[in-house]
Amino acid sequence: MNDPDDVPENEDPWGGRPSRSARKREAEGLQKFGEWLLTLRESELRALGLPENLLEALLVGQNVRSGPAQARQKQYIGKLMRSIDVAALETALAARPEQQRARAKIRR
Repeated sequence: MNDPDDVPENEDPWGGRPSRSARKREAEGLQKFGEWLLTLRESELRALGLPENLLEALLVGQNVRSGPAQARQKQYIGKLMRSIDVAALETALAARPEQQRARAKIRR
């Protein structure tokens, strides 16, 4: 069996696999990013070229008012965010006109 203590210092004892905590932090970060997307207008979301299921979840999430239902919808959005190319989405957001970026900063 592989003992993590027998691995040299510069190598990952688990074979390059991220730790459970690292995966959880990444998932939480993507959920927060998805929650931020909820603050955008429908036209802005459509302009980003999001996958249909994520776009639909965001549009539903904007209309959910019940606390527990809202929490479930945010978790679902976070789950969907894990399956998309976030770097491409960030590039699309950066390419938006300056006026839209300024308005988005105010909402944060």
